[in-house]
Amino acid sequence: MKLEKYNENPILSPNPENSWESLVTTNPGAWYDENKDEFLLLYRAAGNDDEHIIHLGLAKSKDGINFKRVSDEPVLSPSENGPDGGCIEDPRIIKMNGYYYITYAARPFPPGKYWLDDDSLQLLNPFNSRENIPIALKNNLTRSYLAVTKDLKIFQRVGCLTDPMVDDRDVILFPEKINGKYLMLHRPMSWIGEAYGIEYPTIWIAEGDDWLNMGNSKILIKPKYNWENKLGGNTPPIKTERGWLTLYHAVGPDDKYRIGALLLDLSDPSIVLHRTPDWLLEPEEWYELEGFYNGVIFPCGMAVKNDLVYVYYGGADKYIGLATCSMKSLLKYLLSCPA
Repeated sequence: MKLEKYNENPILSPNPENSWESLVTTNPGAWYDENKDEFLLLYRAAGNDDEHIIHLGLAKSKDGINFKRVSDEPVLSPSENGPDGGCIEDPRIIKMNGYYYITYAARPFPPGKYWLDDDSLQLLNPFNSRENIPIALKNNLTRSYLAVTKDLKIFQRVGCLTDPMVDDRDVILFPEKINGKYLMLHRPMSWIGEAYGIEYPTIWIAEGDDWLNMGNSKILIKPKYNWENKLGGNTPPIKTERGWLTLYHAVGPDDKYRIGALLLDLSDPSIVLHRTPDWLLEPEEWYELEGFYNGVIFPCGMAVKNDLVYVYYGGADKYIGLATCSMKSLLKYLLSCPA
């Protein structure tokens, strides 16, 4: 089974009229508001500045295809001199008790134009050559944070969700407590090697009594198929009658990103019930192969209306694409797959 890409992708591209999003619009979190019959995209955006400061923009749509930006300004930007002062990126959205809970990856300093791969990036971090500096500052670590908002206009930054000493991203929250615990997926980059039993970074699942006190992490999946080396979670789990449905990415031996799906046990999501043995989505089109990270497709959001699944993904760290499928067909396929 393959997801069907929208034939007029990309559905959102950089806007030269707005300096903060003139170079990049990608990796969107997504939500479908049933009450308003409206789709929301909270997307990563950046302009053509040398620092490559990354913001979040917001767009809305009635049909899930044609999106209109809500403002000429970002809805959320890096804080001034804060731990998320350099970039805010790759949002994932859940909703609980009338509030949107948004996880995002962030760094204390901007990443610079990372695709140029030159020494100028070191100049953006004033602490990179100093002693007795916290590693998060010295190495400009990417960590994952939580923001809460009722209206996607005013955001409360809650704090860091992950170990401040670890480069940890792809943090995804489950939209309800399970057995009295909060649950999240995450991908700590340095948790590899003999001590962890894995060669490449992968998806872990953690639990806790509070979002800011998660622990008891354990590996959710390991590379299994020939298109998988490094693994990471992508979309917030959607509850179905047969399990929690979530998408994940695998970086293969050819360094391309491909997308698979998991079905997790409803009462114990650390148990993988079914897993796609082949990819559902891979980079093939120009907007997935020609950008700032060629060969990357990266969904951060999945929405469902009636039986149609809308998968919104970043292409080549520059564009936003849409792929769809029938929920019934996807679940039927997944149920035929082994764990």
